[in-house]
Amino acid sequence: MSKKYVKDMTTGSPTKLLLSFSLPLVVGNVFQQFYNMVDSIIVGKYVGAEALAAVGATGSLNFLFFSLCAGMASGIGIIISQCFGAGDTHSVKRTIVNAAYIMLVCGIGMGVLGFLLARPILLALNTPENILADATLYMKICCAGTICVATYNCIASILRGVGDSKSPLYFLIVASVLNIALDLYFVKGLNMGVAGVAYATIISQFVSGVLCIAYAFAKNPLFRFSKEHLGYNRVIVSRCVRMGVPLAFQTSLITISCVALQSVVNSFGSTVVAAYTATSRIEQVVQQPFNSLGVAISTYTGQNIGARRFDRVKKGFIRSYIIMAIFTLSIVPLAWIFGDQIVSVFVNDSEIIELGGKALRITSIFYLSLGTIYVTRGLLNGASDAKYAFINGCVEMFGRICFTRPLTLIPFIGVWGVWLATALTWFITALAGLIRYKTTILRRESMADNGIAKRNTGFGAGLFEGRRLGFGRGHFFSRS
Repeated sequence: MSKKYVKDMTTGSPTKLLLSFSLPLVVGNVFQQFYNMVDSIIVGKYVGAEALAAVGATGSLNFLFFSLCAGMASGIGIIISQCFGAGDTHSVKRTIVNAAYIMLVCGIGMGVLGFLLARPILLALNTPENILADATLYMKICCAGTICVATYNCIASILRGVGDSKSPLYFLIVASVLNIALDLYFVKGLNMGVAGVAYATIISQFVSGVLCIAYAFAKNPLFRFSKEHLGYNRVIVSRCVRMGVPLAFQTSLITISCVALQSVVNSFGSTVVAAYTATSRIEQVVQQPFNSLGVAISTYTGQNIGARRFDRVKKGFIRSYIIMAIFTLSIVPLAWIFGDQIVSVFVNDSEIIELGGKALRITSIFYLSLGTIYVTRGLLNGASDAKYAFINGCVEMFGRICFTRPLTLIPFIGVWGVWLATALTWFITALAGLIRYKTTILRRESMADNGIAKRNTGFGAGLFEGRRLGFGRGHFFSRS
């Protein structure tokens, strides 16, 4: 199979592989966040601070309804990477087909649920009355487009699972440019307010999904199926669900904790909501290199487990951690020096700018912890450690729920407890990830070296489970 459409990560320099895989993801994720930021900037500048607060108040909720689709897509990508690492073309193709069935159900189901529950949930979260109507409208439109998000995420995850991180980037760039044009047309030209921003977003996501599908079928041989690949396969679906559901559950728990945090933020009024929205958008951009590196180490780990190259997993973790630390040390000074100026990109209100600038200085101190979360989580996910997915979600939920309200009630902390709780949550979650890596991955690497590898849901589970399902070496990839 041509190397143009796949990347074998079971040989070669881990550092070079991780960087070459991560960089297109960084660019793609930054573009994705960029058009999310454009939404906020256009709303804040052309509609007003209340409209910006309305969009921000729905961020965690929208992601909650997207989380099942995102988790399933990630789980599918991991299964694909393990089958690919094992050289099993037949199982890769069967998994792609059955992934389409899974994502169709998830996308439609979660979209309908989010649309119907938008207003009741926003009311339950004490969303300020002056932004409730706009927040409800924005959330309903975005949830109606969940199937678009699911489509793109699924195809992109499959392509990344076989080492292709570049192709999804091209379609995200197209979507980003289209999103900006539609934002300006709907909001500034047609005066559609937050509804225009929502329509621009889902239309752009739909276009990126369609383009991604068209490219995959036209160019990637793994998307050329015969009749034997097309049938529903209960075993494959079960395996994808067993990997995807814990990841979705992980994401859901994290998102629920963010929703709980948003509820506390809402209680401080629209000024604090707007400042929190601006800092959240900025931190989402900061997280993209971490997220990209996490996806890279996940794919790298999955492929090497499939190929039984357990020694390379530890090397990959060390190299990815060094890359992450270097990036972190380069961006923290920027948050301290230019915090106010960065926030001013979103709004003109001096009170919001001052509040957001100070908040960035608080959270930036903990960026190393944030990066650690992504590196450890990516590796453990790639190793099919479903148990840690649950642990990770629980720790983040515990941190945000248990820290936020008590900290904001301390007189000398007050509103700053919102951002301090986020930072402390990053710290304890990073610590949990490092402990899990040390006690599970390193121990099982030693077991594998001694020929004592066991069947379990942790390190190497994907490989051993794959052998039971027939995902073995029966169908080899040509590495030429």
